[in-house]
Amino acid sequence: MTDIKITIIDREGVAHAIDAPTDMNMNLMEIVRSYELAPEGTIGICGGMAMCASCQCYVESDHQLPEVTDDEDAMLAEAFNVKDNSRLGCQIQMRPEMDGLIVELAPEA
Repeated sequence: MTDIKITIIDREGVAHAIDAPTDMNMNLMEIVRSYELAPEGTIGICGGMAMCASCQCYVESDHQLPEVTDDEDAMLAEAFNVKDNSRLGCQIQMRPEMDGLIVELAPEA
């Protein structure tokens, strides 16, 4: 198993340094759910289809992420608390180059 270290700042402002597997095809939203960093039913409501923005996060590190897809862009256009560094966690796959990623979960809408 190949793990990377990422930091997720929860909605209370607490930073969690966690191990995220890169060999299980998981995305950031699934990592947040598996570590229970947000109350159940408040993140990933649409199941990771880029249709609800409940997994919106702010990318605080300087990582080069894949381009925002049209679906993600459309969803962020309708979301609350959007910033220039907003992304949907369900669209950020855990890959080796994400090692050191720092994200903050957006407030619950």
